[in-house]
Amino acid sequence: MGDSIGEFEKLLLLAVLRLGDGAYGAAIIDELVERTDREVSPGAVYVSLRRLEDKGMLRSNIGEPTPARGGRAKRYYHVRRDALVALKAAREQWDAMVDGLDAELEFEG
Repeated sequence: MGDSIGEFEKLLLLAVLRLGDGAYGAAIIDELVERTDREVSPGAVYVSLRRLEDKGMLRSNIGEPTPARGGRAKRYYHVRRDALVALKAAREQWDAMVDGLDAELEFEG
């Protein structure tokens, strides 16, 4: 694999994984906004999706054109094995770093 992935790319991969066969641009954006409660730039999403494809972590295909989209087709994204390996490694790193810090991470706000 060799390529590292940043926080936003991890979130994108997780959104694609959650959405399964329904992972296309607008649905991915909606998933990110809903689950992270933060603003997401569509441009940043599409650039990052392309970057993840270039890294071999995603593949995409074009669906059928639909009248609801003015005859345009959606591009659907699918997680590849390298993405799963990267996500698993990231989770293991996170778990190792937070192990034993439960008290430090709890606070009343």
